[in-house]
Amino acid sequence: MSGTPGAATPTAPDAAAPGTLRPGGRTARVRAAVLRAAGDVLAESGFEALDLGEVARRAEVGKTTVYRRWGTPGALAADLLGDMAEQSSPRSDTGLLEDDLLANARLVVTTLADPRQGPLFRALIAASLCNEQAAEALHRFYAVRIEEWAGCVRDAVTRGEVPDGTDAHAVVAAVSAPLYYALLNTGRAPTDRDAGHAARAAATAARAGVWT
Repeated sequence: MSGTPGAATPTAPDAAAPGTLRPGGRTARVRAAVLRAAGDVLAESGFEALDLGEVARRAEVGKTTVYRRWGTPGALAADLLGDMAEQSSPRSDTGLLEDDLLANARLVVTTLADPRQGPLFRALIAASLCNEQAAEALHRFYAVRIEEWAGCVRDAVTRGEVPDGTDAHAVVAAVSAPLYYALLNTGRAPTDRDAGHAARAAATAARAGVWT
């Protein structure tokens, strides 16, 4: 933030939008506690159980604070997805496309196979099918993560590993697609072997010019 100290009256923490105050302030602590509680509820019971009153109880914050700042379960799920995007690991930079894509695939597998994160993602995906705010947030989440890892493909183009004009977003999406398919359509968590297959297939197809 910029401006002259003392030039304006500070906004009360409870009235601020999520994440707008400095880290470590009361607003940040309240948001962190509420998002953690929301994630727990989603992982345990799904989106249909995301009750703002229950989240407030678990987070040990005032119910009115949660209702005033988030208002609906959809808005809370959307804020959680935004936070998850911000906290996600940066992309790899190994110098080889297939190794970078393997790092991406292993990150996806680690997340989806996690006892908490796997059910949480399933709940958020389910929420996106019935709630517009959650759907928009999920689309933003994937857009942010794909753009982060697209740099691996652009670097590979520069190195001459893959043809000019390769669609970097399509390559990255091709890595995670079979891993999410394994989770959602077969009911099993993907494995490191799945990660290897996904990375090799995407890298091979990119080198062959499939996404030019």
